[in-house]
Amino acid sequence: MTKIADESPALEAGPVPKHAQLRAILLERIENTLAPHAAIPAERKLMTQYGVSRSTVREAIRQLVEEGRLYGVHGKGTFVAGERVQTDLHLASFTEDMRRRGLIPATIVSSFALVDASLEVRAALGLGANARVYEIDRLRLAGGIPMAFERGYYKAELLPDLESKDLTRSLYATFATEYGLRIDNAEQTVWAETADAGAAEVLGVTEGAPLIVFRRTSAAGSAFMEYVTSWYRGDRYQVHMSLNLQHQP
Repeated sequence: MTKIADESPALEAGPVPKHAQLRAILLERIENTLAPHAAIPAERKLMTQYGVSRSTVREAIRQLVEEGRLYGVHGKGTFVAGERVQTDLHLASFTEDMRRRGLIPATIVSSFALVDASLEVRAALGLGANARVYEIDRLRLAGGIPMAFERGYYKAELLPDLESKDLTRSLYATFATEYGLRIDNAEQTVWAETADAGAAEVLGVTEGAPLIVFRRTSAAGSAFMEYVTSWYRGDRYQVHMSLNLQHQP
């Protein structure tokens, strides 16, 4: 970890608030000295180094986190944010999406269960009463760092013995090669929310950190296959859209 020199002078009161002065100092280090995902000095060290209060340090860091320049990991510290991965909102698996961007994808399966489909899931997948679905929770990583957590529901009747397959690989690839079902259309909704305690722990961010949420219902032809919600880290992911003016006839 690159260190900020210990001989840095204490900040002085003036027209520029101390938290703004400290933010500027940290931003300069982020842009010129510290590597992506490197840790910044602990709060106590910054307090001593610059002669400021804990609240001043926290305000400077809070602003940089909100700007996407830093991110916190619960129990470990605050780190320099890497460049965000950008998606163009196309139909692809997470594995395909990350490989297209030169990142190494990885998946940790948190849980797998055959469950009774809730009313919400039945409505999304066109299922009748008493239908059963696979519920799969997976943590998705890019370059070894958590990118997203997803919870998906899949039609059990179309995917017999899914539990015996390698669920760490692309499920879309598994559906195509093992079941002859190719996901080729989907409806997706996107919104923003903040991480609660559970999401923060799983994704390695601080509680209240920004998340981008995708909810997708996918199908192979006319057969609904997947109903999945994915929570992406806002400091590591962004969405790009190309917009065109549609003229009314």
